[in-house]
Amino acid sequence: MRKNILVVDDEKEIADLVELYLKNEGFDCYKFSDGQSALDSLKERNYDLAILDIMLPDMSGFDICSKVRDSYHFPIIMLTAKVTDMDKIIGLTLGADDYMTKPFNPLELVARVRAQMRRVNQYNETSTVSKHVIDFSGLMINKETHECYLNNQLISLTPTEFSILWLLCENRGQVISSETLFKEIWGDKYYKNENNTVMVHIRRLRGKLHEPPGNPKFIKTVWGVGYKVEK
Repeated sequence: MRKNILVVDDEKEIADLVELYLKNEGFDCYKFSDGQSALDSLKERNYDLAILDIMLPDMSGFDICSKVRDSYHFPIIMLTAKVTDMDKIIGLTLGADDYMTKPFNPLELVARVRAQMRRVNQYNETSTVSKHVIDFSGLMINKETHECYLNNQLISLTPTEFSILWLLCENRGQVISSETLFKEIWGDKYYKNENNTVMVHIRRLRGKLHEPPGNPKFIKTVWGVGYKVEK
């Protein structure tokens, strides 16, 4: 089945270029030049991924990302001409899964789209429950249904957050470095500034798991090394 990609960018040349490359790879692309039209389209069709520009005429890509995350879990890739770490951190904090700065290589964007799709598809594979459920200390995560429960309460996680939590829980007792997390989850080369990307997602995860500041129950920081979940 063909996948639907939402593209929101008010620069027509960029939106058309993204559409061209995505269609060549077998995706259906739906373009919008303003945020409200894009949000309204969520009621009309199901999207599998969104590519959001930050600078738009009526609202920012950050605003769209936040509104999407209120109800939807499909991956979000942010596109922007801004290159500051703070812009990247804001986007990731609001629930974005990846981030690219303009100008960008369209082939790299397509590769990142495919990487996000693979991650989502992994959750939908038919497998035995015994291999796809981790249950301990009141936390239950099911890789087959992409559901996470804390003390029997459903916790809403993005695909990237779920992947991080699953990787850490699957390797309970072992320290997973930021570099390993980034390579495994994002499937890309790790550079020193990518540690911010990992840190922001860990912070969001801890917030959703109601981890007490300074004394998290599940995701522990091993300073100078990485993160781990205790056995």
